[in-house]
Amino acid sequence: MKKLMALCLLMGCLCMTACTGEPARQGEGLQVIASNFPLYDFARQIGGDSVQVELLLDPGVESHSFEPTPQDMIAIQKADVFLYIGGESEAWINSLADSSLEQNGVALLNSVELLEEEEQEGHQDHEGHEEHEADEHIWTSPKNAVKMAETICQAFCRADPDNSQAYQSRLAAYRKKLTELDQTFQTIVDIGVRRELIFGDRFPFRYFAQEYGLECYGAFGGCAAQAEPSAATMAFLIDKVKEDGIPVVFYLELSNHSIANAIGEATGAKTALFHSCHNVSKQEFDRGETYLSIMEQNAQRLKEALGE
Repeated sequence: MKKLMALCLLMGCLCMTACTGEPARQGEGLQVIASNFPLYDFARQIGGDSVQVELLLDPGVESHSFEPTPQDMIAIQKADVFLYIGGESEAWINSLADSSLEQNGVALLNSVELLEEEEQEGHQDHEGHEEHEADEHIWTSPKNAVKMAETICQAFCRADPDNSQAYQSRLAAYRKKLTELDQTFQTIVDIGVRRELIFGDRFPFRYFAQEYGLECYGAFGGCAAQAEPSAATMAFLIDKVKEDGIPVVFYLELSNHSIANAIGEATGAKTALFHSCHNVSKQEFDRGETYLSIMEQNAQRLKEALGE
């Protein structure tokens, strides 16, 4: 293992009312914009009726290629609270935070550094070498989701102190559910007969894998731009599934499944969705899926992949 320097994967909260000291607009609640689905859902769970939350990503949009429109920029500047992750797929936020938001009196409230300087294990590449690439998908670990929810609650309490007790109460209830989710995953791993997962797709689950001690192999990294894996990578993944008797090959949401399907056809393994929650389809959005409901579905698929 290599020593990993502190990694700046930050969840920032930008809030105008925290600077001005003005109360939330009467009858409307806090106006909140979230850059991705986990933040959007965490804000809904903690804010309740006291906030109006807008998801910046349209349902079904591939998050890594998203670029905000001028209307999006205007909405962000008018919001009371703007929640974002940062990282490679949200690089456009860097110029926004440094220029237009500051000019309109919006200040950075705080951010959560979810990784301290410590020894960490990355997922392995197709040759078995450790990789320590940055992965912005911090919420895939329920423990990190708790930290994110706590930071959102702090932002809401600063922006709308009159409702702080309600925010804190909802946070306590939601923290309990996230903790139960974490325990569910841990139990599945503890009783599983294997510790390997295969992703015929990107691999945005570094924090999930680290949390539960899983050995994961993917066709690409979490934010990779490649459309096709190398022949060597495909051969490695196919051999790994065959040799270790891995029953399930995973693909991601909003994916065409082609790589996972090819591995499945070559090995006889079934394919299944393992959802990163970065964004949801329109159908998922319309039927009211949440971070918890999606991760609970992941838990059932993990159980099948690891066996008992």
